[in-house]
Amino acid sequence: MTTWRALVFLAMTQFLMVLDQSVMNVSISQLVADFDTTVSTIQAVITLYSLVMAALMITGGKVGDIMGRRRALVVGLVIYSSGSALTAVSWSVPSLALGWSILEGVGAALVMPAMAALVAGNYEGKARVTAYGVLGGVAGAGIAVGPILGGWATTELTWRVIFAGEVVVAIATIVGSRWITESPAPEPRPKLDVVGAVLCAAGMSVAVYGVLSSSTWGWLEPLNSPIEPFGFALTPFVIGAGVALLFAFRGWQRHREHRGEDPLVRFSLLRIAPFKAGLSSLLAQNLILMGVFFAIPLYLQIVLGLDALDTGVRMLPTSIVMLVVSFLGGALLKVLSPRSIIRLGLGVLMVAAIVLLATIQPDLQGTTFALAMGLLGGGMGLMASQLGNVVQSSVGPEARSEAGGLQFTAQQLGSSLGVALIGSVVLTGLVGAYLSNIAGDPAVADSTVAAVEVQVSSGSSFVPADQVAAAVAEAGFTGSEATALVDNYADAQLTALKTGMLAVVVIAGLAFGVTGDLPAGRRDELDARASDTGTDIAAA
Repeated sequence: MTTWRALVFLAMTQFLMVLDQSVMNVSISQLVADFDTTVSTIQAVITLYSLVMAALMITGGKVGDIMGRRRALVVGLVIYSSGSALTAVSWSVPSLALGWSILEGVGAALVMPAMAALVAGNYEGKARVTAYGVLGGVAGAGIAVGPILGGWATTELTWRVIFAGEVVVAIATIVGSRWITESPAPEPRPKLDVVGAVLCAAGMSVAVYGVLSSSTWGWLEPLNSPIEPFGFALTPFVIGAGVALLFAFRGWQRHREHRGEDPLVRFSLLRIAPFKAGLSSLLAQNLILMGVFFAIPLYLQIVLGLDALDTGVRMLPTSIVMLVVSFLGGALLKVLSPRSIIRLGLGVLMVAAIVLLATIQPDLQGTTFALAMGLLGGGMGLMASQLGNVVQSSVGPEARSEAGGLQFTAQQLGSSLGVALIGSVVLTGLVGAYLSNIAGDPAVADSTVAAVEVQVSSGSSFVPADQVAAAVAEAGFTGSEATALVDNYADAQLTALKTGMLAVVVIAGLAFGVTGDLPAGRRDELDARASDTGTDIAAA
């Protein structure tokens, strides 16, 4: 008989892991005030958290093999809760960075791969599909509920309450870990490849930092780039340096394997077609989700003027539908293959982005917007119901921590790319649409158009139209020209956001190309094949 107590505590762990960043993002203004600092400083703290997780996720998976997956989960939760406690009482930006960015980031890098391996070790067959579906739904719920909790706490109490609450949840999960069965680990226990860990951490952190900095530096044409090598933005050079370090890491891993020594990660795993397809699909899923979750708050908060709490409520249908569909998606395996379900999810995501594109208007179309957010949750839920199981079931028990490290690395890369790519599309679209609008408006003088071109050549921000109106008035513009400058900016905002949604549609369409090697059999066919061959069901 399947017991679900372990899943309850694993789901609590998953919720903790995804709640933080969404809470931080809606609390930036309060953090700036509390620590008497700047927005860019707080954004640097948020970026550091992403870098720490990306740098250490693969190493965290290997540590789980060395010390045991359940012990890695508990140790990670202890580190994570220590970081949450320090964050809750932080008195300065350095203490905030130590608690949130570093301690919580290190803890998450231990917890996430262990959590993925423990689900596979505690559940089999249909129960495993359901378990991974629940975790996927809880992840989506955490991302969507985070702004609501953060907005409420920031408005009514303080953002510190959220992190104090995380300590309580982490302690409860640590206590409940005794109901989680330890999953089989490799024998003999491997040794940690320190050189590989350093190369991996350096490569991942440098590459992700380059991606996250693209909206500030520019991709090729320099914006606020600190230096301009050969006249280009610094971004491609930083990303290239990260990729070079990762190639060096790959070569070192092959060297260790050739000598019969334990590698940090076996790149032979990437030759398992369903595993590689699952990782690619996870990257695409998170790229799409975080891209949408970057653009939609801009529309709701900057264009429409809603506060963080109202924004979270408007986005709640995504969370609810994703949780329900993730939980029920496993039942579709009776009639559809994992590949078909994931492709159906991508199709629903394309429809959701198209509906969102149509709803981006000067006034909120409440019913249609809620429908679009529900469709977004449905598409994400369909994918989440399958992908965790596909990835973990494609490898043997001895490789599940490594698979978990790669799994969450793919998710982190997807999230970073989603924010960077859609952010770049939106900001580039904003500048292009605004310049085009004012150039074609007879109320705006040619000299004004030229001055605006110079002003935006070093970069731009997505700010409320009221802020532009204040800047226009401060610059001395009056009458019809001032009105035209503000109205054209408001129109450019909508055009830019629509361009961002169109980019999401294109990305979702391109993502079909990575699904070809996903398992193609229905549940009964996969089960029959597993009984004949002794292999895991989704490895087909």
